[in-house]
Amino acid sequence: MNSLTVRTARWSARHPWRAIVGWLAFVVLCLVAGSAVGTNSARTADYRVGEAGRAEALAAEGHLERASTEQVLISARSGALDRTAARTAAEDLTARMRRLPDVASVAAPLLSGDRTVLMVEVAVKGEERDAKDKVDALVEQTAAVQKSHPGLLLEETGSPSISKGVDQQRGDDLALSEAITLPVTLVTLLIVFGSVTMAGVPLLLALSSIAAAIGLSMIASHLSPDAGVGTNVILMIGLAVGVDYTLFHLKREREERARSGGRLGPEALVELAAATSGRAVVVSGCAVVASTATLYLASDVIFSSLATGTIVVVLVAVASSLTALPALLVKLGQRAERRAMRRARRGKPARPVRDARAGGRLWAALLRPAARHPRATLGFSVLGLLALVVPLAGLNITEMSRDTHSRAIPAMRVYDRLNEAFPQLRVTHQVVVRADASRAAEVGTALREVARRAGTDPLFTGASRIRTSADHRTSVLELKVPYLGNSHQAYDSLDHLRKEFLPATVGRIGGAEYGVSGDVARYADYPAHQNGRLPLVLAALLLVTFAMTVYAFRSVVLGLIGVVLNLLSAAAALGLLVLVFQGTWAEGVLGFHSTGSIGSRVPLFLFVILFGLSMDYQVFVVSRIREARLAGVPTRQAVLDGIRGSASVVTSAAVVMTTVFAGFVFLHIIEMKQIGFVLGTAVLLDAFVVRILVLPSAMLLLGEASWWPSRIRPAAGPAVEKAAARPSAVDVG
Repeated sequence: MNSLTVRTARWSARHPWRAIVGWLAFVVLCLVAGSAVGTNSARTADYRVGEAGRAEALAAEGHLERASTEQVLISARSGALDRTAARTAAEDLTARMRRLPDVASVAAPLLSGDRTVLMVEVAVKGEERDAKDKVDALVEQTAAVQKSHPGLLLEETGSPSISKGVDQQRGDDLALSEAITLPVTLVTLLIVFGSVTMAGVPLLLALSSIAAAIGLSMIASHLSPDAGVGTNVILMIGLAVGVDYTLFHLKREREERARSGGRLGPEALVELAAATSGRAVVVSGCAVVASTATLYLASDVIFSSLATGTIVVVLVAVASSLTALPALLVKLGQRAERRAMRRARRGKPARPVRDARAGGRLWAALLRPAARHPRATLGFSVLGLLALVVPLAGLNITEMSRDTHSRAIPAMRVYDRLNEAFPQLRVTHQVVVRADASRAAEVGTALREVARRAGTDPLFTGASRIRTSADHRTSVLELKVPYLGNSHQAYDSLDHLRKEFLPATVGRIGGAEYGVSGDVARYADYPAHQNGRLPLVLAALLLVTFAMTVYAFRSVVLGLIGVVLNLLSAAAALGLLVLVFQGTWAEGVLGFHSTGSIGSRVPLFLFVILFGLSMDYQVFVVSRIREARLAGVPTRQAVLDGIRGSASVVTSAAVVMTTVFAGFVFLHIIEMKQIGFVLGTAVLLDAFVVRILVLPSAMLLLGEASWWPSRIRPAAGPAVEKAAARPSAVDVG
């Protein structure tokens, strides 16, 4: 036993205080270094994909990019609107806004069609992504005007204030999720270990890993920009894998302690655990990292941010399980020895050590179908999972737009009133054209023809505006649509532009580059971009999963089984997601308003993260089976004993992980709800169906062929005979 894993654990066990202090210093150093360099947040240009992204880049080159705007609605508190008072308030507001350094312009007040609302639109300087950081000054001026005109009602909305409200809601949601997750996780660990101290170790190590990962992610953001979701995924994945890796190690240490009967000291026990579960943790961590890295192939800043956060926190969690954990176990073991010695001096009997290998009646009962009827169990289990896959036929993937945000955000409620009072402003398409300056007149004629055609189309309002850059190379035509951004009419109007109006006009100008941007164009292009990258990412994911399994167990058969089982559990979880979130029957139970669709990022994130996390269970379970087989246990008994011996830790880890993911179901953001639900469901299916029913049934049917092309050569001698003679609790029932 001289692997790097064992050598690291051995050093930590022999120098526990150095290891513990070193780990704490590492965590502090990560936080300090991260705070010093700060977070490199993604810019507007980092989000550009598809035709909309290309059009936005063309507009930016001509300094004609879309400005972020805030809309202030002035209405009566009751009764009819006093238009004179409203215009006075609008003038006051306009004067105040124009004095702000971050305000680019203030449009003339606009009266709604029913004459009940007066609207003032304010354009904010700078990038769209920065506008939310500047909106507080605008809100203060709106509040000041409101105070000066108490008889009127002034309300503010717009992209910046909505983004700020979403960020605030996300922060509040995460605090709620943590308040739910941490106590439940602690209770689960208490049930598993029966000790407050032992239950606290996984939780403390996970939290310290999260803290270090947050600091490191700030540094990593200067290589791959943070899209604002890095902390979310670090909290979610960090708590899940941090507890899991520690749990695997702790359970094995307790098994070795029970097996030794007190003959081995804490250092030797830690070393034995490192040689088995420690290796499994390293392989599992590498599998999660390799699987998650395929997200970079999506060529999307959000997925890259998710991948970076996941990779960093998993690597830190693995490091903590190899360094700080052995040191903590040694100190706890030494304390237990001192307590035992004091009990002995007082003439009290030693506390019995619970045999952590013993499988309870529950696991024997759960494994009995696979043990006695593997063919039938495999068939029914696979058919059950396939039945859950059926709803995938109706999968509808869309980009979760501004219209899907929670109405608990005040700016969203004002946004609804804005859309109701000014339907003609609901959607704006930007047609961007870049051509040689000598063709500016030709471009202008073509754009006016596009505006004329749109004016005869009932999907458009007929309002239009053309802007041209100072060098006359870039022109932007703005067209209004009186429908919400997530409506079929809004998407149809985009299709009319892209497929009919533009090819027949601007498309005939030689050398001209053009495209349509705007919110609806973004909502349409992002899922299309993801669908285009999905085959590449999935192919890489399947290859990585297969390669990691073959590397871990030297078995092509197990590699293929791992890929198939992961695909099956992921597809079944996604089918359940469609069943729950695309319908309306579960709205009251889970507290959401169905959009009739699944967020465009959810399926890909599910497959990548689940494939990585499933390797935790696959490596841990199959390692126990292979270990028993190498010790001379016949294949059938090795499968049953290995799964029965690991069932409690796998299911405990699954419960902890599901608790973490379930906390996200209580969030307001619909896409985060969907991610939490589908990951939690997938983990439960993987732990309780795939690992307890499908995997043992398949391995029992395959027998020695499970290890092909490797040949497992058990140690010969009495150990083999003794192992073969030992009955399985599953077999005897």
